[in-house]
Amino acid sequence: MRPFRSIALLVAAVPALAFAQGAAPAQPPAAPGSDTTAPASPSPAEPPERQRTQRDAPAVPQSTPEAAPATPSAPAATGEDDTDSTPSAPAPEAQAPAATPPADAPVLDTGEAPRTTDAQQQRLVNGAPLYNPNVNVHIVQKKRFADEGKHELVLYPGVVQVNGKFTNHVGTALHYVYHLQENFALQVGGQYNWYSDESDFNLELIDKVREQAQAASSLLLQWGAHAGVEVTPLYGKFAFFNNSLAQFSLVLSGGAGIGKTRHLIRPEVANEVEGQTYQVPARFGDTGNKFLGEVGGGFRVQFGESYAIRLEVRDLIYTARVDKVDGCNLADFEALEAARAANQPFEGLNLSGSCKVAKFDGVDPETKKNYREDIILGRDLVAEPSSDVLNNVSFYAGFSVLF
Repeated sequence: MRPFRSIALLVAAVPALAFAQGAAPAQPPAAPGSDTTAPASPSPAEPPERQRTQRDAPAVPQSTPEAAPATPSAPAATGEDDTDSTPSAPAPEAQAPAATPPADAPVLDTGEAPRTTDAQQQRLVNGAPLYNPNVNVHIVQKKRFADEGKHELVLYPGVVQVNGKFTNHVGTALHYVYHLQENFALQVGGQYNWYSDESDFNLELIDKVREQAQAASSLLLQWGAHAGVEVTPLYGKFAFFNNSLAQFSLVLSGGAGIGKTRHLIRPEVANEVEGQTYQVPARFGDTGNKFLGEVGGGFRVQFGESYAIRLEVRDLIYTARVDKVDGCNLADFEALEAARAANQPFEGLNLSGSCKVAKFDGVDPETKKNYREDIILGRDLVAEPSSDVLNNVSFYAGFSVLF
């Protein structure tokens, strides 16, 4: 009975072994000269008589088998030796080789700072990542606020002369600008110098050596009015306080107009009358209206759509010919001086119609100063007529409103 039982077990094991080998993954092709098949290693759990009776499985072609649906395994043989029919465990599946990166793949530089993921640094400010340290921003855009068709009212509270050799001027200016085009505008303006006097250098000459600059070189500008044009050849913008933008432009202007002038007749002096001293203020004489030219340039910085700050340097150019003082010419002063010397009244004198006789007649009730003493000083100014072209270069600081 034992040989028949062994034959039955062998017949039952052959189909199960063939099914297990068909489900196993394909093995790589063997090297030339080696056996194409390998004997199945016996399971350690199999009994010795199973190892004696098991035969080699037939060779299977080395090709990748198609995926087949799972089928139930063959039923185990019933009998006395049920444990002998347990199939061997399948071999583990082969691992796929790791993918090799391509040669042109980017390589992370360990010395490079990591890209920011912070929400604050990724926030855009007016369309630009200003907070992001990993981004360099280079932007060329149109002007944020257009000027064409707008009106601009400019106030310069402080206008200070910067080239005063014989004169000093401080005043206030008001300009109106209409932007006809984006880079071209029409302007009108006026300026009043609430302080205009001769320089300390010229006053020192008068006090110490009884000399002074020529009348034309020390002519003072009281006020001026002009009209002209303004061009803006360059413009740009900059950031301040990290999250605000301002628009700036280079402005160039030019125009012409008229200005009123005056000249110092007598500096401040002390007048002693009957043992009492009075301080007599400086005396200025009207020298008439003169032609006025204006050229300048500077920067306009615009904050928002309606407000701007202006910083400019302007040169007011005016003719400075002195041939009359308070409307009186040289002939008028000669007649006034003759009447003064003779202690005669000025009524009935043959004077020009523009001569303001009242400026040189009478006594000041507060300082007891006799105005007739200024006749000789006025005559000296026109005795040698002089002419010049003066440049009053001033710094203008102001603000404007656009509407």
